[in-house]
Amino acid sequence: MIFRRREGVVGLDIGPDAVRAVTLRRTSRGREVAAMGREPVPRGSIAGGGIVDREAVTEAVRKILERRRGGTRRVAAAVAGNAVIVKRVTLPLMDEDDLAGSIRSEAERYIPFDTRDVSLDYQVLQAGGGGADRASMEVLLVAAKKDKVAECAGIVSCAEGVPVVIDVAAFALQNAFEVNYGVDPGRVTMLVNIEAGGLNINIVEGGQTLLTRDVSPGGVAEALPSEPDPPFAVAGPLDGRPGDAAGPEAAAAAGAVGEHLLLEIDRTLGFFRSATSAGRVDEVVVSGGSAGAPGILPALEVRLDAPVSLFDPFRRVRRDPGDGDDDRRPESDAGFAVAVGLALRRGDDR
Repeated sequence: MIFRRREGVVGLDIGPDAVRAVTLRRTSRGREVAAMGREPVPRGSIAGGGIVDREAVTEAVRKILERRRGGTRRVAAAVAGNAVIVKRVTLPLMDEDDLAGSIRSEAERYIPFDTRDVSLDYQVLQAGGGGADRASMEVLLVAAKKDKVAECAGIVSCAEGVPVVIDVAAFALQNAFEVNYGVDPGRVTMLVNIEAGGLNINIVEGGQTLLTRDVSPGGVAEALPSEPDPPFAVAGPLDGRPGDAAGPEAAAAAGAVGEHLLLEIDRTLGFFRSATSAGRVDEVVVSGGSAGAPGILPALEVRLDAPVSLFDPFRRVRRDPGDGDDDRRPESDAGFAVAVGLALRRGDDR
């Protein structure tokens, strides 16, 4: 039907510190928040990129869906971490049918686990360039472990939601960025999403992913303070001021994790600069539940020698009073970036 309505979804970001949910609507003024909220997740319920306490996480998802009071329960969620592999690969030039038929065998050369255990998707980025590239094509290959996809969908189903989209967190972040900041073909942006369980990095240019990476802080993250949004670093280890009220041991652990993640972000940027034709990053935009940790942004700016800013997922997505979340701090808003990106999806998206 030409005028078939595309039903919206609840963008549901299941994070190690909280479940965050956003629903959007289209109006004459553009996209607006219809509802949003967060529900804390008990410490340790999600660790190492996996769900440890399924019952606790399911209950958090159930609570946040119940607050919608009759709204849609169609959910777009996301997977991340070592469950997901994203690679830009160069393949011989072929038509769409041949590519669809051979993508799994081609993926075996790039995926470090049995391709029978993963869900595969791909997008052709460029086909048949000039000169030596005329007989080749560049493809973005995405593989997600089936058990992790099923785990995510199962949590939503057990919470009486309907999982209609399981996305990749890095791509949801990119969607939220493009809607709020636009697409500049000549600008290279490093999107960094920092959570208590690790971070996602997605470097993009002109709407295309150039490089993605996931980093886990390891077991030291267990020592981090948990309220309200567990940071990877507290003031002190990064900017010379005393640690916060979480205590010296937690402050030291947080500082160690923060330094580890800063180093990994720096390494990722160094690899990108040496291995890609873009070779530069024009800006770094930071999101996630721990994005507002004291000292993180200035430390990144010094380490990376690039402008660093806090992600505003409501820069062009309007929020009205009574949308379900009373915390309007910029650092709190930055935690909703992935949820906003997921809420932009539709149940019939590929």
